[in-house]
Parts: sequence; C-alpha cells; structure tokens
Amino acid sequence: MRVETKVAAIGCVLLLAGCRAGTPGGAEKTVMEDIKHKITIGGKDDKNPVPYSADAVKEGGEHFGHHCQICHGLDGQNTGVPFAQKMDPPVADLSSKDIQDYTDGQLKWIITNGIGPSGMPGWKGVLTDEEMWNIVHFIRHLPPRGSLGAPEIYREEAEEHQHMEKGAKPHTHSHKH
Repeated sequence: MRVETKVAAIGCVLLLAGCRAGTPGGAEKTVMEDIKHKITIGGKDDKNPVPYSADAVKEGGEHFGHHCQICHGLDGQNTGVPFAQKMDPPVADLSSKDIQDYTDGQLKWIITNGIGPSGMPGWKGVLTDEEMWNIVHFIRHLPPRGSLGAPEIYREEAEEHQHMEKGAKPHTHSHKH
C-alpha cells in the first residue's frame, strides 16, 4: 500500500471518529429550545377557557396524580422518580423556566399530543379538554419541591429493596378469591 493511500485511510478514520453523535453544546441547545418554543409546539395563542380557581388547580392536581406522576412525580418536579434524569432526554421538571415559559395553549397542546421522541405521551381521547386545561392550572401552581413525597410505586419499590437487602425473601402478592 502506498504511503499516500495509508495517510488517506488514517485521515478518513480520524475524520469519521470525530463525527459521532453526542450531547448538544450550549449554542445547539439554545437554538433547539427556541425552535421548539416558537415552531414545533402548537397552541401558542390558545387561551385557557377554564377560569383559574383553587378548585381548578385541585382537580388538575388529581388528574396529574393519576396520569402524570409516574414520570413527573407528585409535585411535577420529578421528586422520587428514579429514572427521571437517566432518560434521554431527561424527564422535564415542570417548574423549570423552560416549561413555565410555554403559553397555557402550548402546555395544553403538549398534554394533548405528547412529544414523540421524548417519551411524553399524548392524552387526547383519554382526558377531556377541561381536564387537560385544569392540569395546565396545576402546572402553573405546582406545590413546593418534595412536599408531596415520592409516588407510591417508588416508595414501595424502595421499601422492598431495603427489605431484601436485610436478607428477607421478596414479598409476593397473592390474589385469593
């Protein structure tokens, strides 16, 4: 093999090694967030038809607790969700500036349609429009971080793990009728 061919082959290998996917840098992240906020997520001009009230926030919190807490935690801030930061992208902390900067209509659009590549499901056909708008009210008035504890399923899992570490046999559920 000629020297020029060897140099060219090594150059190609080095060039390709530098072309691997990785975590986006600050500029890339800023541009993508801007595109997401201004173009990708619909509903920007939609107004919440459900008037704000403590009851609307409470009802939104109940629906959130039923449908959303498994990923976002009971407080919307990922409290007690063991995989939240391990996901790619991580599960959104709903108190973050990025999320709170969405309009009410955009939040409702996300709840309705989901965000496919992120794992966020759409709830169209499962929740009514009013229920989704109430969840938007809840997201705007989240409880303090950690104040509601971890979702029950993760508390049970942690207790089971601790129990097993002490040498106990795993707890099994029996369904006797």
